[in-house]
Amino acid sequence: MSLISNSGGLYEPRREHDACGVGVVVNINARRDHSIIEHGKQILLNLHHRGAAGADEVTGDGAGILFQVPHEFFQATCSSLNIALPEPGQYGVGMIFGPQDQALRNKCEQVLEESLKHYGMEILGWRDVPAQRDCLGKIALESEPAIRQIFVHSGGLQETVLEQKLYLARKRAEKLVRKKLGQAGQAFYVTSLSCRTICYKGMFMAWQLFAYYPDLSDERLTSALAIVHQRYSTNTFPSWQLAQPLRCIAHNGEINTLSGNRNHLQARQAQMASDVFGEDIHDLLPVLTPDATDSGLVDTS
Repeated sequence: MSLISNSGGLYEPRREHDACGVGVVVNINARRDHSIIEHGKQILLNLHHRGAAGADEVTGDGAGILFQVPHEFFQATCSSLNIALPEPGQYGVGMIFGPQDQALRNKCEQVLEESLKHYGMEILGWRDVPAQRDCLGKIALESEPAIRQIFVHSGGLQETVLEQKLYLARKRAEKLVRKKLGQAGQAFYVTSLSCRTICYKGMFMAWQLFAYYPDLSDERLTSALAIVHQRYSTNTFPSWQLAQPLRCIAHNGEINTLSGNRNHLQARQAQMASDVFGEDIHDLLPVLTPDATDSGLVDTS
């Protein structure tokens, strides 16, 4: 069979697939600067063609940026809220999507707080994340979550251990919200919960990410790395939660062996054991988050 296609050369149009846009920028000397965030913004704008829009042409499939926890920025903004932050690495910060209904949101946040306390952390306070909603299209506005940040003290834990405890607390909270609130709790989503990184994302076109979040334009917000993502939804409908980056990855394709991998892991999770998590491993089950996308299952699900 000839390798030459009708289009000429080795290129075959039938092999062409749409995929998300992803980019990374990093200072190899680990020096933190706001310019890294600005470079990430430019990469994202350059990836505009790798994203998709809804019927209103102003609602994107999703865009976001992940970067290091900006201590100086949070120290300044939290002081105005009477939240005193300890040294970097001694506290965690969570970016939380919650229900717009305040009563329901309070229940979700209470579960998260109790899960964090269960693992020995102290709640320092909450911050409402500033947002400029006038840049959003009607479809994105209709599903917009309440976006808040939670700050927690490590309780003296070493940074690596703190990161592990934050992971356990998140998984515990997600499971308890599903158990206690059922479908009503689906609007609760922990975008990130870490002492190292934070993720700002949403149901955006590329340009809307920085327009929506004023935080991202603050010169005090610095990082040595930034990961950006512009989503092209190919197998799931867009939503605020499914925008990327996720907590650990930004993915620009589909995983063709998903069903087999899912079944293999589910068949073996009853035998899971860990020297790191010990008896707390039960809070990590089920390992696979129900109804998560392929990327969500690869991320620390």
